[in-house]
Amino acid sequence: MRSFVSLLLLVVLTTDVSADTPTFGSTDWPFWRGPQGNGHADTSAHPPQQWSATDNIRWRTPIAGLGHGSPTVLGGRIYLATADAQMQTQMVLCFDGKSGDQLWSTVVHEGGFANNSKKGLNEKATFASSTVATDGERLFITFVNDNAAWATSLDLSGSILWQQRLCDYIIHQGYGSSPTLYGNLVIVSADNKLGGVVMGLERQTGKVAWSHQRPPKPNYHSPVILRAAGRDQLIIGGCDLVTSLNPSNGETLWEVEGATTECVATAVTDGERIFTCGGYPKNHIAAVAADGSGKLQWENNSRNYVPSMLVREGYLYATLDAGIAICYRTSDGKEMWKARLGGTFSSSPVLVGDLIYATNEAGKTFLFRATPERFEQVGENELKSSVFATPAFVGDRIYTRVAEGQGDQRQEYLICIGQ
Repeated sequence: MRSFVSLLLLVVLTTDVSADTPTFGSTDWPFWRGPQGNGHADTSAHPPQQWSATDNIRWRTPIAGLGHGSPTVLGGRIYLATADAQMQTQMVLCFDGKSGDQLWSTVVHEGGFANNSKKGLNEKATFASSTVATDGERLFITFVNDNAAWATSLDLSGSILWQQRLCDYIIHQGYGSSPTLYGNLVIVSADNKLGGVVMGLERQTGKVAWSHQRPPKPNYHSPVILRAAGRDQLIIGGCDLVTSLNPSNGETLWEVEGATTECVATAVTDGERIFTCGGYPKNHIAAVAADGSGKLQWENNSRNYVPSMLVREGYLYATLDAGIAICYRTSDGKEMWKARLGGTFSSSPVLVGDLIYATNEAGKTFLFRATPERFEQVGENELKSSVFATPAFVGDRIYTRVAEGQGDQRQEYLICIGQ
């Protein structure tokens, strides 16, 4: 009887959590990698296919500080994380989507940068590389400050609702793990050499609902909820593991060796396999069975370290760091085609209909078909500004974070591209 009651309670809890999962409109981009967390724009999106530094630019607004977090869009407003090293502040900013006007700025952390030593920080990294998540009522952001990782919730007017310390954190390359949502939880992670955690926090209060310890290894992977093998799975790559947790309670569903130590890109799935990639100490793209069997179905040594990948209709698409677009068959890893785009990529590609938009660090965006038949480029646009953050695609607009200049003279802008 006890086991039956426990099972029934687990079912009830799981049902309650899932029932509280927020829903969004077709013009929202609520968290990292968009409305489905997989880099796919909403089917209603119809952004421009042509633009330049002057053509089809609706507005261009300067941003205080630096960051690589992507824009988050909700109800016509845009939310962005940034950090000002001179002022020693880490902030969340809010902009009007129509005009680009900044509506408010909230300091989440002030000071603590003396302990955020740049020793060990990758030259491309920032102290604001995470993307804001929203449940439609609150905002969630993660930062590393004063030798610790923190999660913070704000309301839509910018008032801080709660903060939760996640763990001690030592910077190695940087920190860029973004929050994700599941039911009434916001899920956050902070892998590092001191030993990291993945946590499920109550969205309303920040109270720890569950916590899962991670190996003491550096890693930069964002947790993601994937529907695979018939169930919701919270997937974390890196630390030499591919880990699947029950997102409701943090219990381990399965865990296998199948990733390298340091992963930046977020995992994706075709429903049967989990695809991870990384770049240290080995380059790899790998496919692990999602059913918990532990089978590594295929692997190669392509260097897809930073940009996340895309899956569409049984094929995996990637833009390698070194500027190569590539397509694999998901079932067996067969390479269908490969083409050189040029430049270096940090921003992740986004799928809009059957088109992939992929932007390199020099601000050049390549448009090509998501088809296994052949590489078919259909457009190329250049902003003449550097781009590290992944753009947000909503309706007929593209919101992208760009920068001009170098070092202390680097100035960032939020740009709206639209006809």
